Amino acid sequence: MNWQLMWDSLPRMLGGLTLTLQLIVGSLALGALVAFGVALLRLSGNRVVETLAAAYVFVFRGTPLLVQIFLVYYGLGQFEFIRDSILWPFLREPYWCAILALTLNTGAYTSEVLRGAILSVPQGQVEAARACGMSRALAFRRIVLPVAIRQMLPAYGNEVILMVKATSLASTITLMEVTGIARRMIAQTFAVFELFIVAGAIYLVLNFIATRLIKFAEWRLTPYLRARA
Repeated sequence: MNWQLMWDSLPRMLGGLTLTLQLIVGSLALGALVAFGVALLRLSGNRVVETLAAAYVFVFRGTPLLVQIFLVYYGLGQFEFIRDSILWPFLREPYWCAILALTLNTGAYTSEVLRGAILSVPQGQVEAARACGMSRALAFRRIVLPVAIRQMLPAYGNEVILMVKATSLASTITLMEVTGIARRMIAQTFAVFELFIVAGAIYLVLNFIATRLIKFAEWRLTPYLRARA
């Protein structure tokens, strides 16, 4: 074990942490919007819309994320109408291709988590809200959605952890985030074991912080479960 190399490589790898965090936050934020829309479509009652939404979820949950990244980065540019569209300045950049692929992937998973959480809200709470004079939309906004978000947090925490690790795949399309920098340094030093240990430790710290944040959110949103003084 070359401890000195591991210590010296840490500042360089931390230089890619900003890009890693951008991929995590960007994909999770956009993925949450996609998931919300898809979950509503799955619960809309319209057979055609439900089928289309279910097909999207099936495709992105059933195929490897690496394949999805390659299809977005290498595949979309083969279509002339995409190269001629206003989206091409974004889709020709590896950063936005990675964001798009990660967003679509996490959106599919999160939509199922959210849909299950919405369906698990006790019907009695919805009926009580309606009896108080709330419209269907108001009851959804004030009763159903807050309860669903509270119930989906443990499962969503797992999705956050998976997305933190999934950002390492962005290195396959030339992005120099933590794993990309580690791979470049390995090509220069051939110290595979030491450098991947350092990269893995950085992801471990990120996931530890993510789990603590999810735990804090659960604690804040479940005051009725806290031990009484």
